[in-house]
Amino acid sequence: MTEKEKMLSGKLYDPTDKELSELRAKAHRLSKMYNDTFEDEEEKRSTILKELVPNMGKYSGFTGPVYFDYGVFTEIGERFYANFNLTVLDVCPVKIGNDVMVGPNVSIMTPVHPLRYADRNMRVRENGELYDLEYGKPITIGDNCWIAANVTITGGVTIGNGCVIGAGSVVTRDIPDNCLAVGNPCRVIREITDKDDVSLKEYLW
Repeated sequence: MTEKEKMLSGKLYDPTDKELSELRAKAHRLSKMYNDTFEDEEEKRSTILKELVPNMGKYSGFTGPVYFDYGVFTEIGERFYANFNLTVLDVCPVKIGNDVMVGPNVSIMTPVHPLRYADRNMRVRENGELYDLEYGKPITIGDNCWIAANVTITGGVTIGNGCVIGAGSVVTRDIPDNCLAVGNPCRVIREITDKDDVSLKEYLW
């Protein structure tokens, strides 16, 4: 297996691998290019995003700045929106559904490091170069979710359809469909039901 194949399958891999280093450098460069644009430069932004996050649906976008480790390993549905400072470390696949809203300063973190320092510490090759071994776990966010400000989502988590994750939460475990969940660690508070309906009649004309 290549180091990229190991990485995407959740196995220990060497992040200093040439192919991975080049992919990361490209994503970091494209992120910087996007962050240096203005909101009214729609065509320029669209061109950058098609290369940075090629698996993104219609009517989706970011206020910026954004930071992707790879971008190409993230899949985003239609009508997605993220506010300032979205960070996505997609060393394992990240899948985000349709109609997802993301607040400022949200971090989606698939990387995992070994708990034992003997496994985690940097190693030295015979030529003097440093490297380490890492692994990751995929993250899935379902359709119709709202991820509020300053949320961190850790590797291996699935957030179900129709969920609201409260501001400042650290999501370390799966969240079932249609739940309000908050806290550190993030816990389900209750189910979201028809009782939460907000009448929009005054806005519909």
